[in-house]
Amino acid sequence: MSLQVLADKIDAAGIPLIAVDIPHPHATFFGVNNYRVGFEGGECLARYAKKMWDGKVRWALGLDLGEAGPLVQSRVTGAFEAIRSRLPGIPGQFLVRMNAGGLRDKSCQLVLDFLKRYPKDRGILIAAATDASALGAVQAVRELKREKYLAIVGQDCIPEALQEISRPDSPLISSVSHEAQSRGPRLIHLGLSLLSGHRVTPYNITMSNTKW
Repeated sequence: MSLQVLADKIDAAGIPLIAVDIPHPHATFFGVNNYRVGFEGGECLARYAKKMWDGKVRWALGLDLGEAGPLVQSRVTGAFEAIRSRLPGIPGQFLVRMNAGGLRDKSCQLVLDFLKRYPKDRGILIAAATDASALGAVQAVRELKREKYLAIVGQDCIPEALQEISRPDSPLISSVSHEAQSRGPRLIHLGLSLLSGHRVTPYNITMSNTKW
């Protein structure tokens, strides 16, 4: 059963539904501003490129999560907008989106294939929609020994990503935390408000914080 069908059945039964991070039909959204967290990640990449490569960037890759819909895809949109605003010399055709599905193995293969097509290119930025995708990209970059020429930013700050960022030679330079550990009280309050029949806003935005 698809999420759309399930959400419709829940709505028809009069049951309030909260969608955490990924929006669903008939649901109250609770999560980060996806465009903004993507923009924060893109800013990190642009600052790194200016500091380490004198702003010389050949490619910007976006590892998308297409199945989650346009709202979550705006993470890559935001990242690209930040990169273009900070590094305006990058031609549009050198900003490439790939649907990695938020999966580590698929992300690894996509990045491997791309890097093998351009074996001599340097100054490559990768904005991943999830840390799983970012870690897949790290695996590909490390396999080809091109750590010095790429920079990657993820989303979520999962423990494995934070451990990877702490390595001085890692191409994963940062991740944007969605502060999931602080959401509990607000999420409970939102649920109680819905159950009590109170009117709530359709989009409830939570905090984010970039970890280097």
